[in-house]
Parts: sequence; C-alpha cells; structure tokens
Amino acid sequence: MIQSISILAGKNKVGLAERFSEIHIDAGEIIGIVGPTGSGKSALIEDIEQLAQRDTTTSRQILLNGLVPDADLRFDPKKKLVAQLSQNMNFLADMTVDEFLRLHAKCRGKDPILSEKVIYYANSLTGEPIRKDMNLTVLSGGQSRSLMVADVAFISDSPVVLIDEIENAGIKKHEALELLSGNGKIILVVTHDPVLALLTQRRLVMRKGGVEKILTTTEDEKRLSVYLNQVDRELFTIREQVRHGEEISLEASNIASVTENIIG
Repeated sequence: MIQSISILAGKNKVGLAERFSEIHIDAGEIIGIVGPTGSGKSALIEDIEQLAQRDTTTSRQILLNGLVPDADLRFDPKKKLVAQLSQNMNFLADMTVDEFLRLHAKCRGKDPILSEKVIYYANSLTGEPIRKDMNLTVLSGGQSRSLMVADVAFISDSPVVLIDEIENAGIKKHEALELLSGNGKIILVVTHDPVLALLTQRRLVMRKGGVEKILTTTEDEKRLSVYLNQVDRELFTIREQVRHGEEISLEASNIASVTENIIG
C-alpha cells in the first residue's frame, strides 16, 4: 500500500539544480502546483505519473514509501498507480453509466454494486443529474468529470491522483478534493485558480521548469479560502440557474453578503 511519495530534486530548464532536496507527500495530503504557463507544471506531473528515475529531462527521481519503485509499477499498465483527471475529459465508449462502472469494478476485482455509490457521489459534485441508464457519450463535461472523480475515489486503486486544471470543469471543486483526499489518496492539483490553490496544504511554485519554492498555506490564507469557497458555491448556484433559464435575483442570492464579509 502506498503511504507516501517523495520527489527528489532535479534541474530546471537552464540546468540549475532545484531549490530543495526532497518533497515528501503523505496519503490524504493535497498539494498544489502553481506557476505561469510554461513554468514546468506539466513536466512535474509527468515525472510523477512516470515514476521518473533520473531518466527524464528534469533528472528528478520519484520514490514510493521512501523506496525506488519496482520496474513493473512503472511499465505495466495493469499496475498503474497514478490516475489523472483533466479539464478536457469525455467518454467515447457506447455503453450506459451503470454498465461502465460495473465493468470497471469487475476489472478491479471489486463489487459491481459500487456503481450505485459512485453515481450517488458524482451527483453531489454536479448540478446536472446523472442517471445510471444514461449513455456515456451524452454526458456533459461537468457530468463526465464528476463521474470520474467519484470513480477514482471508490473504484480505482490508484493511490495518487493528478488533477490538471479542472477550475472550469463545472463541478464543486471543494467537495471533489474532499472526496478524493478523504479516501486516502495523494492529491496533486495543477491550477491557476486561487480557490483550488488555497485549499491545498502546500504549494509548489514552478519557475523556468523547476520548483522554485515550497509554500505552506498560512492561517490567513485558510481563512480567505473559506470566504472564496462561499463565493465559489454561490457562483455555482447562479451558473446552474442561468443554465436552466431562470432569472437571477440579487435579493435572493447570497453573493452580495458573502462579498461584503470578504471586504469587511
């Protein structure tokens, strides 16, 4: 069982050593990866996904439970330890939601009845109801990502989850992270969204292809995160009202009071 992963420092795009020796991440921890476009965020998550052993352009090394992983964990697709959730995710298989989840559970050696649990929690993350008899190909982007988050939480054996820019995915971000981390997953979130970034315990700041610094979320940032999440939830509600053709009333919305609390 994977209790931790460690990232051993490599080099940035200009060949300079990264400014750390080792980053240790425990199960249940949520780590943010932030930085401007081209700063090396994708290269870092690729190193983690490949369980790099000084054999990529960054020269980083990834350890599992403090040890070098066996070769079959790196190269056997059936033993893949890392699941990746991205913003651009849609299903191509011509089958129902229930059929897909039951098949996945069977392939993982788990009880197919987990399908019901996955659908239940997926529906808690999206404003668009998901029925078990729906065809995968008709799911919206938000429905697809909600379903995959719940699938990774309850069916997938992958102990490490890489979330790549899901800020505009149309799902409840805070609840999605809580669901994944609460099931003992190691979560790494690549994001430009302050709501997501401040939900993490630490942030890896990328520059010029390397980790420039590591920030621990402060108490002030945690308090700010509470308010930002309230705003985000209100925006989610308003987004769903607009989507369903409803008129928006400022008096009926909590967005003004939430904003006043932040400013005040």
